[in-house]
Amino acid sequence: MSKTAIVCDSNTAITQAQAKEMGIYVLPYPFHIEGETYYEDISLTTDQFYQKLNDKIDVATSQPSPESVTELWDKALQDHEELVYIPMSSGLSGSCSSAYGYSQEPRYEGRVYVIDN
Repeated sequence: MSKTAIVCDSNTAITQAQAKEMGIYVLPYPFHIEGETYYEDISLTTDQFYQKLNDKIDVATSQPSPESVTELWDKALQDHEELVYIPMSSGLSGSCSSAYGYSQEPRYEGRVYVIDN
């Protein structure tokens, strides 16, 4: 068992394939397009995203849900003693502040460290 897991979000531009090769975890950001929710590099490729923008389709973003963040943390903590989570900068999104709040839950005490990049 490795001691520390590295977890980031897809804002880092690390693809799911690259993350797998590097042994890290990447939380995909959600996009809302025409009433549907897509996840970066999971159900929506970069090319598809830019094609929708080019087609002038309304695309909205939001921070990952609390459940998606904590589910990924729980998965990482199955094989690691602790994790470092690097979300999108607090200057660009509320996701860092939210993640810090989740990390204060008793089950994550001393195991999850949120870094504001």
